[in-house]
Amino acid sequence: MSKVMLEVKELTTKYVTRFHEDIYAVDHVSLKNEEGKSLGIAGESGCGKSTLALSLMGYYFAPLHYTSGEIIIDGRNISKMDPDDIRRTILGTEIAYIPQAAMNALNPTQKVINFIEDVIQAHNPKATKTEIYELARERFEILGLPAEVLQKYPVELSGGMKQRTVIATSVILCPKILIADEPSSALDVTSQKMVIKMLRDLMDNGFIKSMIFITHELPLLYNVTDDIMVMYAGQIVEKGTAEEVVFDPLHPYSKGLMNSIIVPESGARHVKLSAIPGVPPNLKNPPQGCHFADRCKYVQPECKAHPIDLQEIAGERAYRCIFSQDYLRKAYKNGG
Repeated sequence: MSKVMLEVKELTTKYVTRFHEDIYAVDHVSLKNEEGKSLGIAGESGCGKSTLALSLMGYYFAPLHYTSGEIIIDGRNISKMDPDDIRRTILGTEIAYIPQAAMNALNPTQKVINFIEDVIQAHNPKATKTEIYELARERFEILGLPAEVLQKYPVELSGGMKQRTVIATSVILCPKILIADEPSSALDVTSQKMVIKMLRDLMDNGFIKSMIFITHELPLLYNVTDDIMVMYAGQIVEKGTAEEVVFDPLHPYSKGLMNSIIVPESGARHVKLSAIPGVPPNLKNPPQGCHFADRCKYVQPECKAHPIDLQEIAGERAYRCIFSQDYLRKAYKNGG
């Protein structure tokens, strides 16, 4: 059995508005990711994916606040650690984060090597500039980036090159876990392929031990990750292997996501796409029952009567719905 690199138990975090309203963007989320494995997190905008990513690092800034649960990185519980201790001993070395719009993460007034020097010296003040340059040069070349990039300013790099530079910089200290939040968005197809290949190379070369890949595109995760979790309105509504979730989605929301995406396979040209009706619930006052009930074509009165638990099937396969998997599969087959 592989070593568990990240385990999250019933994590709940919230945003507090200036009117002192609580918005639970991450609602009792549990997950596990093992060494050598990649986990995908999918869902539409606003479902809580990026908030979960920030929460996993245990580094909270208002208006985001920790409420309850545990975050265990390589056996170490960081849930209630002091933020300064997390910054010094966890971020960058144990867990690293590639944010959305990572192309804008580089300081436009600094050369890439100067940015990397700041990152490394924050954790190792004794590192010399020569040592840092040699490490960065070697790392960049292994990952397919020319050493000349180190002496350039961000404005001199293309969008794809900036994205790959940010990724290489994020893992310069070989973190055990890498969280990549929409790393291929806003890129052309060629650049997307290069970024995805780079992320795979990070695992293959041992620069990271596990990865969490966040996107709204379920089919993309099939080509990148081993397992997938689908989020909706702060909750996990389905989880399983990438093949299970993409080719045999159980939760009506997961099925809706797949039906709303163009599939490039032969014969799919004339398949009509279907949108998911309605909008997600307002988490200032979340529904008592299923959060997806108001948008679900299979909704029954009991769906709205009480909270819905995840139904565990086998292994890590689970979904949050009152209906049996056989009922749902039959409904989908009959045109649902």
